[in-house]
Amino acid sequence: MAFDEVRFPTDIAYSTGGGPMFSTRLARLANSHERRNEDWTEDLQRWDVASGIKTIAQMEEILTFFKCRRGMSRGFRFKIHDDYIATDEAIGTGDSAELDFQLMTTVTDSGSFTYSKTIIKPVSGTVVVKRDAVVEPESNWTVDTTTGIVSFITGAVPLSGEAITASFQFDLPVRFDTDYLPRTLTSYQLREAQVPIQEVRE
Repeated sequence: MAFDEVRFPTDIAYSTGGGPMFSTRLARLANSHERRNEDWTEDLQRWDVASGIKTIAQMEEILTFFKCRRGMSRGFRFKIHDDYIATDEAIGTGDSAELDFQLMTTVTDSGSFTYSKTIIKPVSGTVVVKRDAVVEPESNWTVDTTTGIVSFITGAVPLSGEAITASFQFDLPVRFDTDYLPRTLTSYQLREAQVPIQEVRE
């Protein structure tokens, strides 16, 4: 899928509405019991950024951004202002051979159930890697900000049992969920529009 490594305007993204979505197939059995089948191991997020548009200038900015993405055709980065920072997230354990580690976030509820999500769009310059809680020199690793993979150099391979953690900021990979962007002029200084966006997996 075509993806542009550009970020949706953050001031407009600030006051938008949306959240995570899962896919569960629900079947009702003859005895009235339910059977639930989980289709996805990770959520996909859906947002509508229309509520963030406050001025005609912002509407024009959205229109330009939409045209440059060719509607649904091209993906882009989106900052969720209340969920964009990860601190000391576990991304793997050394085995004296593996060099590559995927950035992840993990949450745990009060019942000790956990949920992990793959992060593929870290923000450049924000990643800090630790080995057994000690900051690893940046000369020993690189991070691909288009895939979220941290790669250690050959001479710094994590030893068996070493805990690899990372702190970072990240964006959500998304696309517009429409090829049509109609606007309504509600006053001299404001236009309204529906602008849905959908998380994508590459």
